[in-house]
Amino acid sequence: MLKIKLTRIGKKGQPQYRIIVAEAKSPRDTKYIDRLGYYNPLGQEYTFNLDRQKYDAWLKKGAQPTSTIRALANKAVNTK
Repeated sequence: MLKIKLTRIGKKGQPQYRIIVAEAKSPRDTKYIDRLGYYNPLGQEYTFNLDRQKYDAWLKKGAQPTSTIRALANKAVNTK
């Protein structure tokens, strides 16, 4: 099963994340099938960028988002 999940990048103490599509049982920082965007939780306002067309296409293909990705995507849609 495919999951839409976060993979960590960035320095120690300064997390940044990529939003990726990968196998559900694969480790967090592993090879991925597709990159959908990024998330930076630090700073005055966090940065969240998601390619909505790719996200919707992967959902139609059966990929399941994690609860964190689902919440961030819903928050991004509601703020626009």
